[in-house]
Amino acid sequence: MSDNPTPESNEPARPVPVDRNAPAPGWERDALERIALAAINEQRAARRWKIFFRFAFLFVLLVIAWSVVDLSGARVENGGRHTALVTLDGEIGSDTNANAEDIDTALRSAFDDDGTAGVILHIDSPGGSPVQASIINGEIQRLRAKYPAIPLYVVVGDMCASGGYFVAAAADKIYVNKASIVGSIGVLMDGFGFTGLMDKLGVQRRLRTSGENKGFFDPFSPDTPKMDAHAQAMLDQIHQQFIDAVKAGRGKRLHETPDLFSGLFWTGEKSVELGLADGYGDTDYVAREIIKAPDVVDYTVKQSLTDRLAKRFGAAVGTAAVHALILGGSKVVR
Repeated sequence: MSDNPTPESNEPARPVPVDRNAPAPGWERDALERIALAAINEQRAARRWKIFFRFAFLFVLLVIAWSVVDLSGARVENGGRHTALVTLDGEIGSDTNANAEDIDTALRSAFDDDGTAGVILHIDSPGGSPVQASIINGEIQRLRAKYPAIPLYVVVGDMCASGGYFVAAAADKIYVNKASIVGSIGVLMDGFGFTGLMDKLGVQRRLRTSGENKGFFDPFSPDTPKMDAHAQAMLDQIHQQFIDAVKAGRGKRLHETPDLFSGLFWTGEKSVELGLADGYGDTDYVAREIIKAPDVVDYTVKQSLTDRLAKRFGAAVGTAAVHALILGGSKVVR
């Protein structure tokens, strides 16, 4: 064995090779943190969905409860002597709130109540379907004959025109505000014609019908004398029905003028002069001073949410089908 020390090498030290696939120090802790955060996030998401579904369920329950409560229609607050109120508001039509079925149902409930001293039909309407208005007019006449001791008075809001006045004419008396709009005793049929525009654009209308008159009132076909005469005959007939109903309801109170049945309308003040109305007053006044029963009970039918949705859907589908297959865009209103 030599006593001489081993000479030091002048070569630099070789680096130790690093395994790039080896996990970094502390990787176990990082993995646990990621797993814990994922679990926390999942729990938070689960709680959010649970809260969402609870609120959705509560909303559905509230809608169902509101619909069930609202199905009753009339709201009778007491069984004592009272004035019954029925409201006809807006355009009169089978697919509106002012439809004959609901108005007649409310009127029957009002007259059938033993505590009813008198009935007020509050009207605020520009008119609408002559058929629906005629049905309500007829039901008022029937109820007045069945319950002769119970008067029915119409109280006019902003407007009682055309079909609205068709209904009002059946009442015992009509009360207005001086600024109300009353009258418009007439009928109209509206539509559009595009034949001139089509000629300018070079567009042809290709209409095929089974039946020579099936294409009447098609807006893309020209008018004919026969079509005009037929339409006018229908309008005149419905107009005469309207006039007969007004004369039967108002009788000798009417002060007939050449314009009375021309479709013109007047203020409430002028309508009293013409005999279209009997005096001035609102619902509270008529209940308190005329009927002498100041307690007012509302019998107006209130449609439930499901009823309104079903009626809107049915009306939309039905109207589209009727206009597409039968009416061709024209209709008789007011």
